[in-house]
Amino acid sequence: MNKNPFEIIYEDKYLIVINKPAGLLSIATKDEKRETAYSYLSEHVKKQRRDNKIFVVHRLDRETSGLLLFAKNEQIKRTLQDSWNNSVIERTYIALVEGQIQKQEGIISSFLYEDRNFIMHSVADSSKGQKAVTRFKVLKSNQNWSLLEINLETGRKNQIRVHMQDIGHSVAGDKKYGALTNPLKRLALHAMKLSFIHPVSNEKMVFETAIPKSFAKIFLSY
Repeated sequence: MNKNPFEIIYEDKYLIVINKPAGLLSIATKDEKRETAYSYLSEHVKKQRRDNKIFVVHRLDRETSGLLLFAKNEQIKRTLQDSWNNSVIERTYIALVEGQIQKQEGIISSFLYEDRNFIMHSVADSSKGQKAVTRFKVLKSNQNWSLLEINLETGRKNQIRVHMQDIGHSVAGDKKYGALTNPLKRLALHAMKLSFIHPVSNEKMVFETAIPKSFAKIFLSY
C-alpha cells in the first residue's frame, strides 16, 4: 500500500488518533477490504513490530472527515468502549446544512432505530429505539446554508444526519437523509474535536482540527 492518505495526529504505546479524509472507510466492508483507515494503520503498526495489531474504537461514516480514534491492543479498545460515555468528554462536529436555521442554538432529542435497509429513523417512542441527544449552535448562515457546531451527548449511528433531517435542515450532500443539494461534492460533516480520558494515564486528551476551508468558502460563493 502507498503512504497513509491521512495525518496521524497523535500516537503513543496505546492509542492512535488520525484526521480521516472524506471518502475513506473507517473499516473494511464486503466490497472494500484494503482502502480503509484500519488497513493503513494496521500496516503502519506492523512496520514497528510484525505482530502489532490495531483495533477500532469508534467509526466515522465514509464521507465524514475528521478525528478518529484507534487502540493498539484489545484490552485498551474494550476499556474505552466499555467506559465510552464516561471517558469521552467532548465530541464536536462541524456541519454545513441546507437552509437558514432561525434558532441560533438548540437541542434535538429523540429515539433512533435502524430498519432492515440500514436506514436510521427518529421516533418519540422510547420503546422503539435508543435515546439520542444532539446540541447545535449556528456559526454562520445565509438564506441557502447554515454552518453549525454540533456536540453529541450520545453517539448513535448517523445521529447528526438523522437529527438534521428531523428539523428540516439536512446535512448538505446527504441524499440518504433528505438533502437536495451537494455543493461540496461530499457529505458536509467533519469531526472537529475529540476529548477523552486516556485509559492508562488518566490524562485529559484534547484533539482539534480546523474547519475544512470548503465549508466556510460556500458563504463566499452564494
